[in-house]
Amino acid sequence: MSKSVVARFLDGRVIKGTSLDVDPSKPICHIIPPGEKALEVRLADLKALFFVRSLQGNPGRAEVRVPKPGDPRARGATVVSLSFADGETMVGMTIHYPPSKPYFYLNPVDAKSNNIRILVNRAAVTGMELLQRH
Repeated sequence: MSKSVVARFLDGRVIKGTSLDVDPSKPICHIIPPGEKALEVRLADLKALFFVRSLQGNPGRAEVRVPKPGDPRARGATVVSLSFADGETMVGMTIHYPPSKPYFYLNPVDAKSNNIRILVNRAAVTGMELLQRH
């Protein structure tokens, strides 16, 4: 089954499409933009790869940045705030803190976020702050 993804590159480019072969242990994945051929994407060129419910998203929606009490997704997770060189900050939950591998998954704190899961390039992170452990 293909997954809808939004690739945000370190240079600011964005590619939206579907992918079948994202694996953080492999250096390359492929993204197929709607109506186009598959593009080869190097994970090292990405800021993050967002697995999304919809490619359109809802840019005007304010994301919840604090986990709801009793959220089962928070069990065993650490809530962190990430900062990136472009000024973006992101709050999410990760199982492995601090992350020891070049790429790590972050789950959005907001259960209703358009983002389902985010694969973060650790090299793109300029700051990481622990907010709470569960």
